[in-house]
Amino acid sequence: MLDNAQLLTADAPAFVLSATIGVDPTRRLVSAVLRGTAQGVFEARIDGRPVGDAVLAPGWSAYEWRLPVEHYDVLSLVRDGAHLDVLVGNGWWRGKLGFDGLALDYGDTIGFIGELELRYADGRTEYLATGPEWRAWTAQISDNSLYDGVRIDASAVSRPLAVAVGRIDRSVLVPQTKPPIERQEVIAPVAIWASPSGKTLVDFGQNLVGWTRLRVTGAAGCEVVLRHAEVLEDGELALRPLRGARATDSYVLSGGHDMFEPTFTFHGFRYVEVAGFPGDLGPDAIEAVVVHSRMTRTGFFTCSDERVNRLVENSVWGQKGNFLDVPTDCPQRDERLGWTGDIAVYAPSACFQFDCADLLHNWLLDLRAETAHSGYVPFVVPNVLKLAPREALGAHAAIFGPTAIWGDAAVWVPEALWRAYGDRHRLAAHYPGIVAHLESILPRLSETGLWDTGFQFGDWLDPTAPPERPLAAAADPAVIATACLYRSARFAATAAGELGLEQDQRRWSDLSTRTRDAFRDAYVGADGRIRSDAQAVYALAIHFGLLEPGERRLAGARLAHLVEEGNFRVATGFAGTPYVAWALTETGHTDTAYRLLLEDGLPSWLYPIGMGATTIWERWDSLLPDGRVNPGEMTSFNHYALGAVVDWLYQCVAGIRPVAPGYAQVRLEPVPGPGLDWARGTLHTPHGVVECGWRRGAGAGITVECVVPDGVEAELVLPDGGRHRLPPGAHTLSVEKEFAR
Repeated sequence: MLDNAQLLTADAPAFVLSATIGVDPTRRLVSAVLRGTAQGVFEARIDGRPVGDAVLAPGWSAYEWRLPVEHYDVLSLVRDGAHLDVLVGNGWWRGKLGFDGLALDYGDTIGFIGELELRYADGRTEYLATGPEWRAWTAQISDNSLYDGVRIDASAVSRPLAVAVGRIDRSVLVPQTKPPIERQEVIAPVAIWASPSGKTLVDFGQNLVGWTRLRVTGAAGCEVVLRHAEVLEDGELALRPLRGARATDSYVLSGGHDMFEPTFTFHGFRYVEVAGFPGDLGPDAIEAVVVHSRMTRTGFFTCSDERVNRLVENSVWGQKGNFLDVPTDCPQRDERLGWTGDIAVYAPSACFQFDCADLLHNWLLDLRAETAHSGYVPFVVPNVLKLAPREALGAHAAIFGPTAIWGDAAVWVPEALWRAYGDRHRLAAHYPGIVAHLESILPRLSETGLWDTGFQFGDWLDPTAPPERPLAAAADPAVIATACLYRSARFAATAAGELGLEQDQRRWSDLSTRTRDAFRDAYVGADGRIRSDAQAVYALAIHFGLLEPGERRLAGARLAHLVEEGNFRVATGFAGTPYVAWALTETGHTDTAYRLLLEDGLPSWLYPIGMGATTIWERWDSLLPDGRVNPGEMTSFNHYALGAVVDWLYQCVAGIRPVAPGYAQVRLEPVPGPGLDWARGTLHTPHGVVECGWRRGAGAGITVECVVPDGVEAELVLPDGGRHRLPPGAHTLSVEKEFAR
């Protein structure tokens, strides 16, 4: 792969590499393929036409061990004498990544390596490979940063640069198998107005990730500046949540008709402040371009409450914004890292909403590589934090090591992919990462078998914790960690069994049994109370299966009491939130689960909806009731973790549940509850479209409607407990029983 090519670099923030294509006119050209990658990001064009739709290629990966090579079919573009131009920018490679002023880079220089392979009908093959004979030019992009934005000077005249040959380890080059990052849709502004201070503001009506495309005509040298933010405060852009990220694009006009599009950055925003625009800014001059990895929408949930429908759409938009090549925590501030805890809890919901099999599979390959070199699952993948000098990490330096939920991403994400898609080959590829995670924990267990040593994030961002102390959750972190160890060991045994690894299956099954016994002995009282008596510990203990039937019944009653005592307000953070409605439903407290879902006071899932949210927030109260931004240092308006309730909506409320991996067998078990008159889910599975839903009749009954695809075994469990085997096709059954409204 790229055997004769050389990595080319130039001393510039961004630059263009150029070569002339020669095609033998005496032979018929049958294939033209461009392969390339960058230490940085690149865009290739032939005679000014893009070679593909991807942006920010080759994306972000564990660069030290996996640098993806892009592949483009360019036969329709190639001709003798055509110009091949490659624009190279910083991207994640020289991105000043991190937070708290870390400013981490993979390297000091950026570069591109590539080759154009030309094949003729007579079998002859020619290559145009990068080498010192290629020319380099300055680009109109004078600055480019993922966090800070891009500056484009359309009046600048290109000048030649010296080309240097850089060093590259060819053993890290791998074929690109992730879906490309692409422009997905364009959104027009819904309002343009002047702020109280006189600034021009644009509202796109949706918090999104991408950039703004600007069309402008003005005097040469005139500069237009655009700043981006997710929310307003006091009628102006709320910039404090961005922390160190400037999120600002600047455009210097050419003097003619200009169209600016900053494809070497991305922003998380709903609002844009525009300064320096010549004349009045009209809606035809500016639009928002939504950018994320290519994904097909697979799941749809709707119900009679539009607030819940908006909650689901907020989760969808959160996934779109944070699935930009890697699953990130947030897309707007100086962070945007592949935090493992967020995707660990969100992966099941992600697999309902989109086909994200390829993206998450490739991310797990990065996780496996990073884990092999660090000895434990890093907090972020790719693990850019390892580039930081230890002294630069300050107080953060002491917390590194295996952690529950964050580290469990090595197990829980493969589990979600296995259930959703049933790909045994990929399960085998993920299994070493599962083993590495568990083996990193074993030496850290106490003599009792509990995971009660070392640093834990615990129930991160529990709403009872002070804004400046997100670790101060009500749930005991050791209870959380030990429960998570049990779940991970149990799935490791399942995975080993699926892969025919009998000895491993026994090993992990024994670990899960020991962990469950230790958990019950240490943390569960005779009255069903669990240490720390917080909603999160009950949610995990019940949903993960740590309790005996009698304990489970008592714990469910206690959880329901805590929820009722708290006026049906959410009292869980990242650890407990995905499972609290599940635990209530599984222990017969469905009405309580519904009331928890439909509560709109603070904190709740629907409180942000009432405050105008169009994505999932990092904090339950990222925006306070008075419209001011939460004073906490971490206040993102686009985090998907707390939107993990979507998994429960699909599986419990709508009733679509996998029995066999990949939905080869399904159980349709809708669970109606008070506050909704109807609900319906649709899921495009590997075996066809599955639908399930219910609606109330004029009387007391419930009608269930479902669709089973060909070749799928389906069992319907009606709300009254009746069970039916369903053949392929559409089915309607009614239950004449009174259910709470």
